[in-house]
Amino acid sequence: MLVEAGKIIIINGASSSGKTSIIKAVQKVMEEPYLDAGLDRFLWMLPKRYLDRPLWDDVLGLADRAGEAGYHLVHGMHHAIATLARCGMNVVADHVLVEPEWLRECAVLFADMPAWFIGVRCPLVVLEEREKSRGDRTLGQARLQHELVHAHGIYDLEVDTSLLSPDECAEQVRQRVMCGAPGDAFQRLLKMRKV
Repeated sequence: MLVEAGKIIIINGASSSGKTSIIKAVQKVMEEPYLDAGLDRFLWMLPKRYLDRPLWDDVLGLADRAGEAGYHLVHGMHHAIATLARCGMNVVADHVLVEPEWLRECAVLFADMPAWFIGVRCPLVVLEEREKSRGDRTLGQARLQHELVHAHGIYDLEVDTSLLSPDECAEQVRQRVMCGAPGDAFQRLLKMRKV
C-alpha cells in the first residue's frame, strides 16, 4: 500500500527556550495528530543512571557538544523521525542542534520530505532566568547553546518566546505549515552548503 509521507516539524532552540511547551501547544492546535518524537523523548528512553549524571559527561555529551552515546542517540532519533513520516505519521520534534553533523543529517534526511524547520529564539537574559528558576537544568547550558544552535541561520519560521506564548508560537507554526507553501529550509541548507 502506498502511503503519503507525514509532515515533519523540527523545533530547534537552546535549553529553556520553550520548545517543549510549543510542542504540546502544536499537538493541541493541529487538526491531525502529531507524534512528539524529539530529543527529550529519546533521552528519557535511556537507563536512569545516564540521566542522573551531573552535567551529563563525555558519554552523552555536554551542553555544547555530544559524547559518543549522544551521537548514536541523536542519529537514531533522526532516522526514527524520517521512518515515522515515511509510514504516514506526522511528527513534531524538539532539538538542540549543537553539532553541525546533526544539522547536516537532518537536511539530508528531511530535504525531500514535507518538513519545516522552526527556530525558537529568546534573549539570553530571559533564558538564564528561566534556567535558574526551573531548578531542573544545569546552569550555564543556555549560555553555551544560545548562539551555537542557531549558527546556520536558516529557518522556515522563527518565533521568540520572550514575546509570544506557547499557544501563539504554535499558531504561527500551524499557519506556516498549513499555508500551502512547503518548508524549504533543509533544501536551502543543502544547496548553500551551510551543512
